[in-house]
Amino acid sequence: MPEGPELHLASQFVNEACGALVFGGCVEKSSVSRNPEVPFESSAYRISALARGKELRLILSPLPGAQPPQEPLALVFRFGMSGSFQLVPCEELPRHAHLRFYTAPPGPRLALCFVDVRRFGHWDLGGKWQPGRGPCVLQQYEQFRENVLRNLADKAFDRPICEALLDQRFFNGIGNYLRAEILYRLKIPPFEKARSVLEALQQRRPSPKLTLSQKIKAKLQNPDLLELCHSVPKEVVQLGGKGYGSESGEEDFAAFRAWLRCYGMPGMSSLQDRHGRTIWFQCPAGRKSHKKKSKATQLSPEDTVEDPSRPSKALSRTRRAKRDLPERTATQRPEGTSLQQDPEVPTVPKKGRRSGRQAASGHRRPRKVKADTPSLEPEGTSAS
Repeated sequence: MPEGPELHLASQFVNEACGALVFGGCVEKSSVSRNPEVPFESSAYRISALARGKELRLILSPLPGAQPPQEPLALVFRFGMSGSFQLVPCEELPRHAHLRFYTAPPGPRLALCFVDVRRFGHWDLGGKWQPGRGPCVLQQYEQFRENVLRNLADKAFDRPICEALLDQRFFNGIGNYLRAEILYRLKIPPFEKARSVLEALQQRRPSPKLTLSQKIKAKLQNPDLLELCHSVPKEVVQLGGKGYGSESGEEDFAAFRAWLRCYGMPGMSSLQDRHGRTIWFQCPAGRKSHKKKSKATQLSPEDTVEDPSRPSKALSRTRRAKRDLPERTATQRPEGTSLQQDPEVPTVPKKGRRSGRQAASGHRRPRKVKADTPSLEPEGTSAS
């Protein structure tokens, strides 16, 4: 799914592709989208964009003398699982173009489209960033670092570091592939307690005897986790293209695929965190790789933080059979407005669990087998 770099690249695309264009008329929404209508009409206006973390602000600015008189309007987009912007000829609108901005005559008529195949993307009127999101890891590094280190007492940091990295209150812009690449480079076990990993950074201070150039060199040679949360997304932006997106074009996508070191790579291990998100990591040398062959996969103490309040699976299954009630998993709880896990990711029941009615009747539905390795082939929409 699109992460901070993809939103940043999307804003660059909009500014570069639309900078010289004049748009006109109404903003058109598809009939199937559940997002709000955009009450904007102008005979001549321009479009610009700004990204912050996993959000993008689109600004519609009427030109002088445009009719009817209209104040500028801003919308904030969250791309969900497959959102992107595309500029296409009007007669070639993409199938899943859910919001469309048309250019004004003269000249060939074009449409800037928000394309979202899976329809988890969202836009809000008013232009305000979503409350609760922390500073952007790409563009607000100093504020981002301060926000994390100042709040280490928060219960979010009681969780494994791989889960804390998806908390958008503190790591705005970090998603699944970025967390895997960051932890891999530092050889940090993904299920290490987040606070244990980050507390040491509070004491990290460069020697006052070092010159400025020596301090910069030391930081580049030995970056810490928070520095990598800034520099690794920056590397994706510097690749050019559109980052992680399955319709980026083979050339763009090949560059991103070659950049990956851990996420979905052969030889890497993968497990699910408690929210059902797959975390990729390198298994320590001399130990067998943990592959998700079944839900009965056992983790060693180095891989996970044990939850003493959670009963064993065998016991819970026995109780469910007796009570004829389904178990309610963490991924089935209502999301609300929490940013503690990536809010764009839809929550789904865990695979392989039977409901109480099915368990009582003794009938099983055929199990659907879903590939564990994320597809790196073009099949969907681009990220920008």
